[in-house]
Amino acid sequence: MADEKRRPRPAAQYGPTAALVARNVERLRKTRNLTIYSLSAELGKAGRPITPSAIAKIEKMQRQVNVDDLLALAVVFGVSPAALLLPLEDSPRHTAEITGAGAVPADSAWAWASNKRPLKFPPGEQRTAEMEYALASLPPNAREARQHPAGRAIEAAYEDVTRVIVRAAWSVEGDEHEFIDALDQARASLERTLAELGRLAVEHEELVRLRDGVPREGSD
Repeated sequence: MADEKRRPRPAAQYGPTAALVARNVERLRKTRNLTIYSLSAELGKAGRPITPSAIAKIEKMQRQVNVDDLLALAVVFGVSPAALLLPLEDSPRHTAEITGAGAVPADSAWAWASNKRPLKFPPGEQRTAEMEYALASLPPNAREARQHPAGRAIEAAYEDVTRVIVRAAWSVEGDEHEFIDALDQARASLERTLAELGRLAVEHEELVRLRDGVPREGSD
């Protein structure tokens, strides 16, 4: 009926990711020393205008951010979209609440968001899951580099060096053995990386020799 009062629109249902986006928008805005008015102006320049009142509502969790807003905000803030989607914490001792996955180790959440590895995989099937993840998630050049033995060695070395740096801080609190073990593992990973890069260089030299028809030294 015409005289019936219009029912109020139900409040948006905020999941953990939407709530994180709201907090991260406010955090990054303040980090960049932007008011809601100056942020609105920058978004307008970027071709994705959001009014100051809408920005205030985003931060108060009264207005959700859609994907186009999210990317425009990331561009204006000068960050990866992941910086809006995840908490500013990547210690394995902390967890991140991911919509659809629940609580996961914070470092795993960031590795997933950074296109490094799947968020979860069945026990004993890590290698298969990582290959399928690379096939579905990465563009051709990044996928080829990730699947090459040298690329895998570099990825592993990066993970191990990161672990050393983290445990260096923990060792001050008494975890000295963890730091030493991580340091040994990182050294071994770096040695494997150098070995794989050496093999890659030899393979490349062989391909160039075959292309140019240069006989191998010592051959008739």
